[in-house]
Amino acid sequence: MCGIVAATAQREISGILLNGLQTLEYRGYDSAGLAILDQQQQLQRLRTAGKVAQLQALYDAHPVRGQCGIAHTRWATHGAPSTPNAHPHLSRDQVALVHNGIIENHAELRQELEQVGFEFISETDTEVMVHLIDHLMDQGHDLFAAVEQACARLHGAYAIAVVSSREPGCVVGARRGSPLVLGVGFGEYFLGSDVHPLLAVTNRFIFLEEGDVVRLDTQNYCIHDQQGQVVQRPVRESELNADTIGRGGYRHYMQKEIFEQPAAIAETLEGRVHHGQLMENLCGAGSDEVLAQVQQVHIVACGTSFHAGLVMRYQIERLAGLPCTVEVASEYRYREPVVPNNSLLVVISQSGETADTLAALRYAKTRGYLARLVICNVPESSMVREADWVLMTRAGPEIGVASTKAFTTQLLALYLLTLRLASQRGLSGEAFTQRVQALEQLPELIHQTLNLDEAIRQLAQRFIERRHSLFLGRGSHYPIAMEGALKLKEISYIHAEAYPAGELKHGPLALVDAEMPVVVVAPQDALMEKILSNLEEVRARGGQLMVFSPTTVPEHLHQSVSWIHVDCPDTWLSPIVMTVPLQLLAYHTAVLKGTDVDQPRNLAKSVTVE
Repeated sequence: MCGIVAATAQREISGILLNGLQTLEYRGYDSAGLAILDQQQQLQRLRTAGKVAQLQALYDAHPVRGQCGIAHTRWATHGAPSTPNAHPHLSRDQVALVHNGIIENHAELRQELEQVGFEFISETDTEVMVHLIDHLMDQGHDLFAAVEQACARLHGAYAIAVVSSREPGCVVGARRGSPLVLGVGFGEYFLGSDVHPLLAVTNRFIFLEEGDVVRLDTQNYCIHDQQGQVVQRPVRESELNADTIGRGGYRHYMQKEIFEQPAAIAETLEGRVHHGQLMENLCGAGSDEVLAQVQQVHIVACGTSFHAGLVMRYQIERLAGLPCTVEVASEYRYREPVVPNNSLLVVISQSGETADTLAALRYAKTRGYLARLVICNVPESSMVREADWVLMTRAGPEIGVASTKAFTTQLLALYLLTLRLASQRGLSGEAFTQRVQALEQLPELIHQTLNLDEAIRQLAQRFIERRHSLFLGRGSHYPIAMEGALKLKEISYIHAEAYPAGELKHGPLALVDAEMPVVVVAPQDALMEKILSNLEEVRARGGQLMVFSPTTVPEHLHQSVSWIHVDCPDTWLSPIVMTVPLQLLAYHTAVLKGTDVDQPRNLAKSVTVE
């Protein structure tokens, strides 16, 4: 999603803005730009469709220097990717603005502003905002007051940063529905969509609340809440640093993050399990007492996180004996869900800012849930701040758009939650201990699975010329097949669909021929015989079978199936372990096809607008 960087300092800040935009590239974007107040306090703007590298080249040819400015990477919503639609937007060369989000009443505001003489040159909803602020400054308001009054008229979601030649050295920011972070330096202050673009200049941050408006200059900052009252927000020190989000020796962030999974899993387990025991009040003070009252679990999420929820429906119902429903957040938030007594809401999000999931969390507050629990990877996120309880995944920064370590740590967090619920509902002490001890072996199991990297790279060569593929799984491995298909389509642009293997004869079998790769996730469980029957159906029709399984390849399939042996002696852990080779398959296929692995077309890392 769009990225914002802004700075006011007693030093030249063009490098800060450009470096910040490079750091934000992982969010996904299609144009970039910056606006800086130069030494004559005039607004100078550079913008272009394409990558930050193209903006850097434009800057090298036409340097713009100053001590106060804003910058942006845009992911197109209103208006196609183009230079006229790129941010920052200017009003009469006096006010410049960058914006993340969507303004729903932009059409009526545009008509009103055109009637008083403002001219529009873009197709964006954002240009309305900059003209409205300029118009309010014409009426005698300073920049801060003009932004406050403009925000009161906006319908929709936004995070903005604004500068004006009328108030040199001043930056004003505001947020509603989209995140915005204030970076606190010494004699300098910054704004960012998240902490990553600011880590090179500070490790102290204020996470602005919903409706906040902030004014910064080199001397200080001032925050008003949505009622217009001066407020103090806590300053937090981040444990991250600029080196944390580098690629290290890896070719891509996604590759690095796949190989970080043993460490991420170990970190998520740290302090929570020990010698077969699970810590009390895993989700926060008093949570065990309330979890004991839960009679139903309702999981809400989007994308990859939704797949994690689907896996856990099988686990929660099997081990805890609780009914569990899983729903896509964009559907949940627009209907009237029936909430039985003592229902626990679980929302899952890597970023904690996913627009539909955040809206679902807020909507659920009115629906009578026993409690709202967030499983998240970003401790400073909106969801974490607004939930009743939190279970952090501790995956560390994930830069690649296609989620990898965030997904496996989400699964692990959900396993921990399942064990706590199950232990309160009759799971024997011996079975509980066995499962906790199994989780402690998980980092090593994933480390061993990563040794399949070269074999999977060779397998990926069979996808290069293919346009379609099928993924099959049963039980809790059906959502893993869904996740594998999603990864392949996200970064290689090969159409991939996942089906429960038992549904093969109900339609998908019609697609199978010699040109159709069929990827099968086949754990060693009670459904293995049925999976083997599905393999025979595919083989009989000439399909290219590629099987990931902890079992040994049956003798009669030796010559006709590509069989990747995934060592996982514990069936309970299999959904997590079997995820890793599917990630590697997608990664190597994308590399071989030459696509942009970390920044796939049309996609954003964090979807902060509908």
